[in-house]
Amino acid sequence: MTATDTTTPEDQRDSRNLRVAQWATGNIGTRALRAVIEHPSLDLRAVHVHSDDKDGADAGALCGLEPTGMAATRSIEAVVEADVDCVLYMPRACDIDEVCRLLASGANVVTTRGEFHHPASMDPEVRARVEAACEIGGTSIHSTGSSPGFVTEALPLVLTSIQRRLDHLAIDEYADLSQRDSPGLLFDVMGFGGDPAAVAQQRVDHLRASFGPSLRLLADGLGVPLDDVTATGDLAPARRTITIAAGTIDQGAVAAQRVTVSGVREGRELLRFSATWYCTTDIDWDVRDTGWHVTVDGDAPLDIDLRFPVPLERMAAVSPGYTANRAVNAIAAVCAAEPGIRTTLDLPQVVAAL
Repeated sequence: MTATDTTTPEDQRDSRNLRVAQWATGNIGTRALRAVIEHPSLDLRAVHVHSDDKDGADAGALCGLEPTGMAATRSIEAVVEADVDCVLYMPRACDIDEVCRLLASGANVVTTRGEFHHPASMDPEVRARVEAACEIGGTSIHSTGSSPGFVTEALPLVLTSIQRRLDHLAIDEYADLSQRDSPGLLFDVMGFGGDPAAVAQQRVDHLRASFGPSLRLLADGLGVPLDDVTATGDLAPARRTITIAAGTIDQGAVAAQRVTVSGVREGRELLRFSATWYCTTDIDWDVRDTGWHVTVDGDAPLDIDLRFPVPLERMAAVSPGYTANRAVNAIAAVCAAEPGIRTTLDLPQVVAAL
């Protein structure tokens, strides 16, 4: 630094591109990886993969871009040694040991996993471990995505900003999955094609755990904390054997599912998230095209449709961006945040640096 140079080391760090590692390269992770490579203010420094066939593959090849010279690895130590500012953590299952290792090493974490939306709802022991790792590393972690995340937190906070009385807020999500060529996700994780009796409670419990914390966070932000979060669900069987992009669903097997998660305050439903996911329209339900319908009942009532203007055959290629992009766009805010588990209420509005 010269005698006339007033730039501090902190200023220099703030002006450089943020160093990022991508953790996992499934549908969402692959889209995030591509966004990081193409981002004007981010530098890719590491890629973590889980399968042998991706180990050593070039990062560009993993997401349909030209070679980058960055080889993927299965080693967490290689990611730690890359000295990144942030890890985009997007595996199918959350490993708290991995998360704590990354945070304690000095890497912030932005994740599309849903475990960190509402710290007060977390298992106390897990929360304490994560917060301790953040303290050691001087880092923060944030859960986000399209749903939960954007549609259950960011959007409702904007819509309620013109209310002075809120009677009810409802989010209805619809997704036509007939052209989604992801048999592992649809059949193994979501239970499509399975026995309705075996799938029903599992899906209710899963969505309550996934969306309940987000509704609690929203209520806390509005100053009306929830007394309880409940969930109910229903399944629609296939009327006949059908073939979808992911495979075959036999007659009588699960072809559609609807789960409603309700945030209850003072004995009545105040907030609601309802997901209707279907693989065929040949069922006894009325369904909408893929998208969201949001209603706000208060002293400034609203009724909003958010449609995805994408042909159904292209939806599988486009839809991962709705989740991945918000995580990528949140990196700068999370890196600048105070150490700890940081929620939508803690961070500034996420703005896309295009």
